[in-house]
Amino acid sequence: MITADHSVALPAEWRDFLALTKPRVMTLVVFTGLCGLLAAPGHIHPVIGAIVILCIAVGAGGAAALNMWYESELDAGMKRTAQRPIPAGRMDRINARDFGIALSAGSVMVMGLAAGWLTAALLAISIVYYAVVYTIWLKPRTPQNIVVGGGAGAFPPLIGWIAVTQEVTLMPIVLFAIIFMWTPPHFWALALFVKIDYAKVGIPMMPVVAGETSTRRQILIYAILLAPVAMAPWFLGGAGMIYAIGATLLSLAFVGYSVPVGLRQSSEGDAMKPEKRLFRFSILYLFALFGLLVADRLAANAGLIA
Repeated sequence: MITADHSVALPAEWRDFLALTKPRVMTLVVFTGLCGLLAAPGHIHPVIGAIVILCIAVGAGGAAALNMWYESELDAGMKRTAQRPIPAGRMDRINARDFGIALSAGSVMVMGLAAGWLTAALLAISIVYYAVVYTIWLKPRTPQNIVVGGGAGAFPPLIGWIAVTQEVTLMPIVLFAIIFMWTPPHFWALALFVKIDYAKVGIPMMPVVAGETSTRRQILIYAILLAPVAMAPWFLGGAGMIYAIGATLLSLAFVGYSVPVGLRQSSEGDAMKPEKRLFRFSILYLFALFGLLVADRLAANAGLIA
């Protein structure tokens, strides 16, 4: 376990606290939360809407900081994460923990006061889901950690939507389901080319436990299953033709990127492996899909589509 000597001031600075919040991951969290808010039917005051998105961002950052606090020993053993603030020795673990708790509790409290306690409860569940259910329980115990744990990252559009409507309906649940189904092929594509790190620290990620062939097959299966889920907003009448056409093309491309991953036997070979191409496209896919949802709603509000 990497610990810090509390008698010595560690050279932590604002960049290290920012790093604890996983800002690259937070970008996608904030974007999908904003899209859920903008695509929802109804109206929310712009100031309240901005507070909702800020609380989603701060809550996600708090959960990420708690994740880094708990996994600091594991991070120290992996090349990809060894330079994070705690394993690199720039920050005390206790300070990171307290920072995560403060962000998490503060975001839930402000969300409740600004946007209602239903929205705040969903934010609190999402934080506990990631920091406790996924990080402490699922990740070190089962190769299904990403499948079940994918729910943690699926909350933002649900929260954004319900902040506007103040009720749980089928559409925000579908948005949750899209990210839930997207997470395994997205994350397993990453896990395929960093599996040595996970094996070294004993984390039972799918490629480590089930092997590459099984993981690749499951990536392709999930990509195929994701396509009808991504089309569900249109099937349910919650989105129009702009979304339908765009989602169809994006989902076909996602499957297309997944096919060579599913058929490949190993990660040996070219530097730009199919799994890396899939991982990068999967990020673009989710940004574009949720962007289309907002574009469709704006076009409908402007009377450009029925």
